[in-house]
Amino acid sequence: MEIVACKSCGRLFNYIQGMRVCPTCVRKMEDKFVQVKKYVRENPHVGIHELSQEMEVSVSQINRWVREERLVFSDDSPVGIPCESCGATIKTGRFCESCKMKLSNGLRSASGLDRKKEPEAKKKRSTSDKMRFLDN
Repeated sequence: MEIVACKSCGRLFNYIQGMRVCPTCVRKMEDKFVQVKKYVRENPHVGIHELSQEMEVSVSQINRWVREERLVFSDDSPVGIPCESCGATIKTGRFCESCKMKLSNGLRSASGLDRKKEPEAKKKRSTSDKMRFLDN
């Protein structure tokens, strides 16, 4: 195990894997997330900057929760973040629906899943594929 300093509070802790934040700060951040989520439910038209000031959470942390799809704003909310591919305004995640489809289709075609396989019954057998015997 590796001993590192917490990015948030500076305390030393045993780093196993993941973020370089101590378990105490992770718990505090999760408690803050629950409060932010409750506040967004009660105030569906709140903006990110106003939310950041009211809940004392950085805008980058709010954006991270939105990108992770943990925090979702209502469709009529003024809050939106840009799609990482085309820049369209989205409410949650990293990509808009059209970019998700493009990525999905691109991966499907790259993996060969989009190719239609010819059924075995429709394949024509040539006469040369038969078994032959030699006469003695």
